[in-house]
Amino acid sequence: MKQQFLILLIIGICALLSGCWDKKELTDLSIVNAIGIDKTEHGRYLLTFQIINPGNVAAEQSGGGGGSGGIPVTVYSTSGKNITDAARNASKEISRMVYYAHANLVVIGKELANEGIYPIFDALERDPQFRTTATIVISENNSAEDMLKMLTPIDKLPANKITKALKFTERQLGENIDVDVDTVIANLVSDGKEPIISTFTVKGDLNKGKGQENTQTTEAAARLQANGLALFKDGKLQGIEYGQTAKGIIWILDKIKKTSISINWKGKKNSINYQVVRSKTNVHSKFKKGRPIITVLIEAEGDIGEADIPINLKDPKNIHLLEKAIQKKIHHDISNTIKIVQNKKTDVFGFGDVIHQTFPKYWKKMNHDWNNHGFPELTVDVKVKVFIRRTGIRNDPYLSDIK
Repeated sequence: MKQQFLILLIIGICALLSGCWDKKELTDLSIVNAIGIDKTEHGRYLLTFQIINPGNVAAEQSGGGGGSGGIPVTVYSTSGKNITDAARNASKEISRMVYYAHANLVVIGKELANEGIYPIFDALERDPQFRTTATIVISENNSAEDMLKMLTPIDKLPANKITKALKFTERQLGENIDVDVDTVIANLVSDGKEPIISTFTVKGDLNKGKGQENTQTTEAAARLQANGLALFKDGKLQGIEYGQTAKGIIWILDKIKKTSISINWKGKKNSINYQVVRSKTNVHSKFKKGRPIITVLIEAEGDIGEADIPINLKDPKNIHLLEKAIQKKIHHDISNTIKIVQNKKTDVFGFGDVIHQTFPKYWKKMNHDWNNHGFPELTVDVKVKVFIRRTGIRNDPYLSDIK
């Protein structure tokens, strides 16, 4: 009797369970790989969707990347009074439901960045489908729409080309940084730290880059390239920094993974190359004579990557002198970076956050106008320690044997 009652109870409970009431068939979805946001001449938001063509991507992969499977993405652009309005208007052109769960890239046009990025993130953060871990970049020399229309060799999905190139250059060069939407929002609402976003440019013929032939030649007519670091203040683009300045910003933020430094030796320019393989940056503050002082301590470990001048690398004195020379070079670059950014009056380093945590009473007086007065006048003490761990598989360069 108990067994019969238990069976009836289970059957009754199962009858109350709902099925897959909200299921979505793959054939009913437009899978978005990347989103572009621009501003039109009439002040409307232009939203661009890079949508995956699953059949063509599968054909490319099974065909060994020969390019015979067709174009792997389709691009649609719609406009609206705001981001949500533009997204809704996409239904006029797209025959399937727009699905954002696989969107891993957001591209913002430079003109919109100049005008201000405050209004654009609420719709993205509020949508339960959209992942705020998506990478965000600035399209530096073209609109976001044009960038998402580019077709790329090797990486058949253009959005993947951008995200992978950004991660690779961040890991190897240290002049760019992979920033997600969550981080940008956190920095926008912070009083003591402003956002930075990496920029991408189109190199070559943009119109040819939009055609499939761009993926079918040994040298593509147009390429997407990581370029600089966009600095923001109050949500607006304040400037773009490149090269050593960009690297200095990344270094202060403790985001350097690997990079290289060239120094002069015995009167010859850039004759010794030092490969950084490990780095750590510590930032702390202290109070002196009623004013805060920031100390930036950088420790770097690395190897000799190249020496195109005769030098005895077995001599500890030479190693010590090289370490001192590299320290001096890094100190100069970091100090110069701090001056440049202070002149732009935007604290992308987060020095304000450090002071807030250490001296909250002082911060309460300064936070309302930190970027314009506190940050530009801040004293920053830079200290660098460099260690050479290895010299490669040989000690003295072969140039030492040349008579």
